[in-house]
Amino acid sequence: MNLANQYCYFFDDDEFKETDRPGFRRRVITGDNLQLCFWRIAGGSAGSFLHKHDEHEQLGVIVRGALDFRIGADEVGGDADGDVQERVVVGTHQAYLAPLGVWHGDSVFVGDDEYDECWILDVFSPPRDDLRND
Repeated sequence: MNLANQYCYFFDDDEFKETDRPGFRRRVITGDNLQLCFWRIAGGSAGSFLHKHDEHEQLGVIVRGALDFRIGADEVGGDADGDVQERVVVGTHQAYLAPLGVWHGDSVFVGDDEYDECWILDVFSPPRDDLRND
């Protein structure tokens, strides 16, 4: 296998960078039109605030553990019909989609039995500028 291939990335533990949020490490790969952010988050870590992306779609796949969060509100505190958004748990090998303008977050990260981590693959399109240099 050619480990120097510019198109292939390997997710060795030492490739993940610590963030300014305790318990959060990530590896980011950015192309011209999409971006992959591989998160390794310690179980029980405090999660993201409720937010939305007006310029980026986000597709997430849970690889290990689970994500307990809110998603689907068109405005803070309500879904498209004005109903309060309930919490949902997305487990291992499940996915979520946060289209443009859809509120999501208020997350609780549930660690797996082996690493006590939640692993999430987030894909953004177009790429987020704030993640380009990671």
